[in-house]
Amino acid sequence: MESYDAIIDTQGLIKSALISCMANGPRHGYGYSSAREPFASRFYQVRHRVANSGHAVDRNRELAALSLGYRADPTLDFGLHAPATVGNESNKSTIVLLHSTSRVDKLWSESRWIDLGRRLEQAGLTCILPWGSEGERDRSRRIAAGLGRAEVPDRLSIPELASLLARAKAVVGVDTGLVHLSAALGTAVVALFMGTDPLLTGVCSSGNAVNLGEIGREPGVDDVLDALKIS
Repeated sequence: MESYDAIIDTQGLIKSALISCMANGPRHGYGYSSAREPFASRFYQVRHRVANSGHAVDRNRELAALSLGYRADPTLDFGLHAPATVGNESNKSTIVLLHSTSRVDKLWSESRWIDLGRRLEQAGLTCILPWGSEGERDRSRRIAAGLGRAEVPDRLSIPELASLLARAKAVVGVDTGLVHLSAALGTAVVALFMGTDPLLTGVCSSGNAVNLGEIGREPGVDDVLDALKIS
């Protein structure tokens, strides 16, 4: 059986702690008062105290640093680069709209996406609406139907999506993994929050990233345009 110098559970959940027990090596995790599910700490051999109030990225980085004995650099550099693909050159006339997410309470209304898209088109920009499931494809098509020259691409792989996100002038999206990937790639991002707290899970980047909204307060189209610096 493979042995590891350290096993680090950054989730702090009972299910992730149980999975960590399947690996051979010293198990590190959050202490009882730091874990999202305190009982999970009972499965770790080494427990670390990390402030509960921090951003998820900061908490994970601090846990890793404590577990491996180093000091985390305050400057964020995810070390990600989009893979080279055909048409990999920058396209600063396009904005990617990431409208899909796994939870209904994190969605922005289609009418707002259409309103935003029309305003972006008036500014000379083209909106691209990627998708991952049939339901998301249908939503992309409905939004595109309300616009003049929006593009709904074929289903893209993760590397292809990364290339698309890295080339764009900017990305506007709801709280979903691809929004965080966009920021990690260095693209300007406006992230929309309705059902989650941006103070805990907002886009975390050393670049040009703006988090808008909060639980129970949906950002407006003008808020997004102001963040994009588009009148």
